Amino acid sequence: MLNYGDSFKEHRETAGLSQQALAKAINTSYQNIGRWEKNQVLPSIDFCVKLADYYGITLDELVGRDFR
Repeated sequence: MLNYGDSFKEHRETAGLSQQALAKAINTSYQNIGRWEKNQVLPSIDFCVKLADYYGITLDELVGRDFR
């Protein structure tokens, strides 16, 4: 199983964002960002789409899915 939280955190850190800044950008709380990154809760598909669009990546890339 993929570790979505690690992938979410990696994308956020690569973009140079704090949890607070990302939360503001996608209209959620920084607590939600933290829960997602710790694999405590999975974001809704709507938030996954917002994250992927914000980073300019696919949903597969967002969750660390690699077909190779």
